[in-house]
Amino acid sequence: MADDGRRMTIGFPRMRKEPGERRDFLPSLIARLVLHHAEILIEHGVGSGMGLSDNDYTAIGPSVRITSHGEAFEQDIVVVLRCPDPEELDLLPSGTALVSMLHFPTRPERIARLRRAGVEAIALDCITDDAGHRLVEDSRAVGWNALEAAFDALERTYPLFADPERPPIRVTVMGAGAIGRHAVEAATKYGRTDRAARLFAGGVPGVEVVALGRNLTNDQRYVEERLRLTDVLVDATQRSDPSRPIVPNGWLALLPEHAVICDCVVDPYQLDAEPPTVRGIEGIPQGNLDRYVFPPDDPSWDEAVPGGVPHEHRRMTVSCYSWPGVHPRACMEVYGGQLAPLLETLVERGGMSGIRPDGDYHERALARGSLRYWQAPESLVR
Repeated sequence: MADDGRRMTIGFPRMRKEPGERRDFLPSLIARLVLHHAEILIEHGVGSGMGLSDNDYTAIGPSVRITSHGEAFEQDIVVVLRCPDPEELDLLPSGTALVSMLHFPTRPERIARLRRAGVEAIALDCITDDAGHRLVEDSRAVGWNALEAAFDALERTYPLFADPERPPIRVTVMGAGAIGRHAVEAATKYGRTDRAARLFAGGVPGVEVVALGRNLTNDQRYVEERLRLTDVLVDATQRSDPSRPIVPNGWLALLPEHAVICDCVVDPYQLDAEPPTVRGIEGIPQGNLDRYVFPPDDPSWDEAVPGGVPHEHRRMTVSCYSWPGVHPRACMEVYGGQLAPLLETLVERGGMSGIRPDGDYHERALARGSLRYWQAPESLVR
């Protein structure tokens, strides 16, 4: 229940992003929330990118109704996968709990805006368990979808790709966290199991994968030597200092001409921030679901890379801000299952005002992901 004793309301707006962004939360998540006596307001057209209709949502029950874009943002809890645009954030009333991918560590201006507006923001990407593991993530889809695109590109750039006489393809994965581990697995299968089976049946040698942790990505001489051997370079790092690239642009000249850069991280260029944020691999563009393949001679490099950032040396690059969205329905099935118990807890506690940082498992996780407790002392958020 809300603080005033009425039923909690939850708004699900559509994302106003690039046309290729087709993801929305599925009826299965809505059905779980209805069981907790929440009123659900779904913006008209939610799910249409995945072939769903308004009726697929309203058929759940009378507590689900279709609404406008603006009204979806005026509820006690607002749930939208990617962060709303600035003008949409202005639609949120003070006290609303916004549940979204908000990326607090790299978005200081967003944090300031949400705090000024009195929004109870909860960053899906910051919700963690007691051991620090993210509870809402699809790192497998990031790794597999990105490597699928990378090998699609390599099949075009490397004339010997399907030649039984070629040496093994060499993949260098920078970063050994969750995304890096999935990228390693995907790379050994050429990004797709059917492609791996086809090449194996043709007697084509496989893939050699080397994963680099911080102790090697900081070793310039080693990295330079490794780049000379690399057919696919994967950035799956979590940098402690996002103001410094791991691979300066000049080092890209060491890669073979046919090499492909695979960007799993997609940190934005934020040169005006303090400290500034740059890409882990310097001088590559940031893609999205409309466009995530960038040939080295593409004129969009000059538009996508801010002035002052070196980008003279280029290789075929695949980069997508939302790799899981390449296969939208599978992605939202994962996110919905992960998010359901967290939203159920938020509803049962009447919003963020009822969430205790020393409460039960899901309360503690929500507190860690909330702007209210973000950067609080560890003794507070255990």
